[in-house]
Amino acid sequence: MDVRVTIEGAEPWSAPGHGPRAAVGVVVVHGFTANPRGTRPLGQRLAAEGYAVDVPLLPGHGTSVRDLARTTYADWRRCVEHSVATLAAGRDHVVVVGQSMGGTLALDLAATSPTPIAGAVAINAIVLDRTGLLARLAPVLRHVLPYLPRDAAGLPTDDLARPGVEEGAYAWVSARAALSLISQLPRVRRTLPSVTCPVLVVTSPQDHSVDPANGDAIVGALTAAPVERLLCERSYHVPQLDYDADLVEERVLRFVAAATGA
Repeated sequence: MDVRVTIEGAEPWSAPGHGPRAAVGVVVVHGFTANPRGTRPLGQRLAAEGYAVDVPLLPGHGTSVRDLARTTYADWRRCVEHSVATLAAGRDHVVVVGQSMGGTLALDLAATSPTPIAGAVAINAIVLDRTGLLARLAPVLRHVLPYLPRDAAGLPTDDLARPGVEEGAYAWVSARAALSLISQLPRVRRTLPSVTCPVLVVTSPQDHSVDPANGDAIVGALTAAPVERLLCERSYHVPQLDYDADLVEERVLRFVAAATGA
């Protein structure tokens, strides 16, 4: 979908890498209704260390919620698959880092991508079924009330503890797009035991958008993968922009280096 980005700072971003670490690619994926404003700083930190980085803008994001309503989980997954395949060309390893739904996509690809994934980072990812109003009513709402305010959908605006920081996500949620994500969660859960690459699971105990129980569920299901855990005690849903930003960056850098030997 060719679109013109209308949210300031929502443009995709990439860097070719430099030095020996340019042989490693890292894809950094934003969440549902969000955009690269939330993932670019982490991508830039990785690029500063020499890694080749792609921070994609998922289809239907960065413009308006009406564009979001025209897309589905399959579109978002294809976008990340394309980023992975592009970075993998001519490089030794690719790691996928994702926040919220981006973390779900990272885990999904770690289990099923045709391109080998050297490691996955899931930051407050969702894999458990949603229990809120939107999850219960989405099959009906998509026909009669296609858009809901974020709060009504159980997604607080700018779920960050740090004042003055804005993620720039949509103020409204598409019921159709949300349903496409919700419908894939059981499949993603079923694939987690087949993940064999190293995984870093980042959880904020005070997350108001994704139940922190998702972190425990992910760790429990990754029975064949080496798993690391990071708790972001001072942050809410978007720790890479919050009080734990430096901690997240350092742990992700350490994880990527260990997973790829770079």
